[in-house]
Amino acid sequence: MFKDSKAFSTFSVDDVPRAKEFYEGTLGLDVSEEMGGLGLRLAGGGAVFVYPKADHAAATFTVLNFPVSDVDAAVDSLTQAGGCFEQYEELGTDEKGISRADGESPTIAWFKDPAGNILSVIEQ
Repeated sequence: MFKDSKAFSTFSVDDVPRAKEFYEGTLGLDVSEEMGGLGLRLAGGGAVFVYPKADHAAATFTVLNFPVSDVDAAVDSLTQAGGCFEQYEELGTDEKGISRADGESPTIAWFKDPAGNILSVIEQ
């Protein structure tokens, strides 16, 4: 039924201009303003719509993953740009906020957007 549908994901933020600065300026994504929110165009043709919500509550799960070839390099680069990586004791993140591959889980590090939504860089 939806095999040929160009599906996209959405999530909310509490401040669209601040989100635009983060997604475009800090992360370097292709961002457009649309329908009162933001269109994020991702590599490979993926798309996300970020919409404003007055009573926004940050997602408590990862809403967007960025596959990278080197998580350490991505963490270092984003940290230099002002990003801050989350520490999850239960996942054994190291001092940089990276959870290292253990055979079952990939190498991954989580960070938040200005609205508190959880994003990640995940090693391919």
